[in-house]
Amino acid sequence: MNTRKFTDLFRAEITRKGFRQNSIDNYVSCIESFLRYFENIAKEPKEINEQQIKTYLAKFRTHNTQRANHSAIKCFYKYTIKQPNKFRYIEYCKRERRMPIVLSAQEVQSIFDACENIKHKSIISLLYSAGLRVSEVINLRIKDIDSTRMIINIINAKGGKDRQVMLSKNVLDLLRKYYIQYKPTEYLFNGQNSLQYSERSINQFLKNYAEAAGIKNKRVYAHLFRHTSFTHLVENGTDINLIQKLAGHSNVKTTMIYTHISHNLISNIQSPISGIRL
Repeated sequence: MNTRKFTDLFRAEITRKGFRQNSIDNYVSCIESFLRYFENIAKEPKEINEQQIKTYLAKFRTHNTQRANHSAIKCFYKYTIKQPNKFRYIEYCKRERRMPIVLSAQEVQSIFDACENIKHKSIISLLYSAGLRVSEVINLRIKDIDSTRMIINIINAKGGKDRQVMLSKNVLDLLRKYYIQYKPTEYLFNGQNSLQYSERSINQFLKNYAEAAGIKNKRVYAHLFRHTSFTHLVENGTDINLIQKLAGHSNVKTTMIYTHISHNLISNIQSPISGIRL
């Protein structure tokens, strides 16, 4: 089987259809692994039957990984192989709903206290203050910061959607100091040898600052600040529908997870055993 031929065709097609670059890379990676698995079994992807696809998907340990591969392979057969009915009787496995263990306000403060690099501190402030995805921070352009209206414009975010989030005054003051010191061009955060900072670098320095802050029982990574931000907004009484708009969620059910994470809401529930003498 000519794996390169089919992956190139697939990449070209989903690029033409306007998929985001991150999705393109992930989908193509899934298809490369899928085709290599069957390269000595089938001469063409159309020869791979439904049962073989089910067996392949079943080998993934986590449901979410299986679902990601399911989506990529289904897309491949629909757009590249022109066999959309191949997945007619291949249903998605159930989605795993794991609640992230978020940071407390004190832990967030300790990370800021451990951070002396103004560029790093600016990035962390955006991740936390507005619950931005790390990709959204990386893709921020200088012109996206609207200090006259005190908002940040998030352009072409996940799902190709635009939205606006709040710009806190203390964050704006920090960004102005950062701008004077680093003088970024086009993108707000330039890398050492590129126009854009990398997600890997952000996660690495967050890990370092968490260790310096003495946070040992929680894995600290960029997306955790998004979860932490929205959980803290819930705990501060912010309306869930407003949080949905800030997060850019299509369905409020996605946003509702933060009501389950919030320790304030849980710890204030009166247990039925409180009226029992122990």
